[in-house]
Amino acid sequence: MLKHGILGLISNSDKTGYEIMTVFRDSLSHFWSAQTSQIYRELQTLQKAGWISRKHVEQTGRPDKNVFSITPAGHEELIRWLREDNIPAELRNPFLLKTFFMGELPVEENIAFFKAFRDASVFPDEGRQVTASADLYAMAVDHPEKAVYWKLTIAFGMMYEKMQREWCDYCLQELEAFRQKQQENTEDIQQ
Repeated sequence: MLKHGILGLISNSDKTGYEIMTVFRDSLSHFWSAQTSQIYRELQTLQKAGWISRKHVEQTGRPDKNVFSITPAGHEELIRWLREDNIPAELRNPFLLKTFFMGELPVEENIAFFKAFRDASVFPDEGRQVTASADLYAMAVDHPEKAVYWKLTIAFGMMYEKMQREWCDYCLQELEAFRQKQQENTEDIQQ
């Protein structure tokens, strides 16, 4: 799917590898992770598939650069992927699988885990910075009308993060009550 993300970024406007990494970091990285080496590897794969072209641009006083453009075949592949039925038929969530078995760990360790998870944030400023970045990119691309979909994705991310924090609060409440019950039981046994 990384290749389709890169195709999507290039479909907005021609970009260098550095520009792709920058836009990726400022937008897609909020819900999809990729290393710089993966992005460059995918660029090579996309070029071999004929989905992007590369133009070498010589520069004076600066290193030369390669500018990538989406080809008609690449745009066709992007559209095919967007229309593909890729709604997951089954739910696979490694995090929830792990949570299911956390009873193997001491309750204090699990409480600390859920506190840390709750306090970690992809949108620490309630999405203002990433929304501002989307607005800036909308002005810099060939098709600014596509920015509405970027904002829809940002809204999903912010709502999902809110739900995760609320779920963590619920988990902490349950674990605190469980720990309290354990302590009471221990005190009853000792008396």
